[in-house]
Amino acid sequence: MLALLVFLPILAVIAILFGAPARLTAVATAMVNLMLGLYALISWKSAFWSFSIPVLDKPALNLSFGFIDGMSVIMVLLSVIVTFAAVGFSKSPRGKEKLYYSSSLLISAGALGAFAAKDLFFFYAFHELALVPTFLMIGMLGRGDRRDAAWKITIYLGLGSIILLAGLVWLANITGTYDMVEMVKQKGAIDLASQKHIALFLIVGFGTLVSLFPFHSWAAPAYASAPAPIAMLHAGVLKKFGLYGLLRLAIPLVPEGLQAWLTPLLILLLGNILWVGWVTISQKRLDKMLGNSSVMHMGYIFLAIAALIAFPENPLAHSAAIVLMFAHGISIALLFGLTDFIERKTGTLDLQELGGLAKSAPSLAFLFGIAAMASIGLPGLANFSGEILVFLSAFKSYDGTSGLGPVQIACILSIWGVVISAVYMLRAFRNVFQGPTVKSTESAKDITFSERIPAFLLILFLFAVGLYPNILLNLLK
Repeated sequence: MLALLVFLPILAVIAILFGAPARLTAVATAMVNLMLGLYALISWKSAFWSFSIPVLDKPALNLSFGFIDGMSVIMVLLSVIVTFAAVGFSKSPRGKEKLYYSSSLLISAGALGAFAAKDLFFFYAFHELALVPTFLMIGMLGRGDRRDAAWKITIYLGLGSIILLAGLVWLANITGTYDMVEMVKQKGAIDLASQKHIALFLIVGFGTLVSLFPFHSWAAPAYASAPAPIAMLHAGVLKKFGLYGLLRLAIPLVPEGLQAWLTPLLILLLGNILWVGWVTISQKRLDKMLGNSSVMHMGYIFLAIAALIAFPENPLAHSAAIVLMFAHGISIALLFGLTDFIERKTGTLDLQELGGLAKSAPSLAFLFGIAAMASIGLPGLANFSGEILVFLSAFKSYDGTSGLGPVQIACILSIWGVVISAVYMLRAFRNVFQGPTVKSTESAKDITFSERIPAFLLILFLFAVGLYPNILLNLLK
């Protein structure tokens, strides 16, 4: 059944290319996958979800899907939720429906395949599949400096993928298998010297894909230029591939190698939170602000990963990273989706050309306000649950008699990012929705009920995980 969930979007793309109605096919596919993803929450341990067929004998490659653990379930669930919202929010340019919806479905299929794969080759290959439509959609249907943004993301992620591939092949050669479950069982076979080198490849490779500072400058221009569903799917889902890879492979297989790079990693993640945070405050356009905000919040997830590297027995750090990955994916997808509505109804995303939109579009203002509060980390919403777990995980193994360690110092400094987030997000909300109306907003129409449905779905999960995080934490036991 998991193979159906992965390949259904690809089959839908084929149907669209042969003449099936593009939007209807995409919405139906996304809805079916959403139902399957929700069903997986209560049945993921069943063999019903397993699938494997041999592809090669030497080296042994199998097209194999399965829920390795609860982390796989959560990432698949995130993928189907954001896919449904992205397809539901989106409105393709006239005459571009096939390209628009096919690309969205291919990105979804790539993300689902990567998170569901049990074989290292297909784990990597499905992610690369999702990058191709991302590049094309930004370059062909994006806004602003779309061609420059498309080339930049292509070069950065291409180089990051090559570096990552080198590290993954090295791991496979040492462990003697491409099966990720078996690979983790062979972790004792990797000597310390090799661990240090492989860890560097994985940090740089996965880090570039996640926009770890200073390999981050591709992300904000790409998201600002991308059509809404592409920004939602890449920032909300596909970017989590790198974090998932670090948790799935790097930490179990090269723990001592990662510890050798702990201090540089802490410095880099503070670059995400503090440096990129200040850059975000300076942005004059809503789309660029959200793009930089997404980069900034990756630093908090890396902080949880750093806590896990420093204290491998830390029971909170692993869960904290996964909960915040899910929460960020939902909230940033909601923000990008609503931002697309703002542009469609006002014709601009320049913060200086907006104002008073809440008077003509109160529902849009209400929904955007919830998304903004989630991004800031307001209690009761999912991001708060993730961030508080990250901060607690940094001090979980703290011994007061020995003073503050590097992870605790980084955690204290990173708390300033919460203040920075509040500054830029509240200021953006004020500039767009409050104050007197201006020319671009005085005749803007509110979003319709059908347009609100994807937003309601995302907000439902923000509140559900925020009020009862055990929905996800119980899957990670």
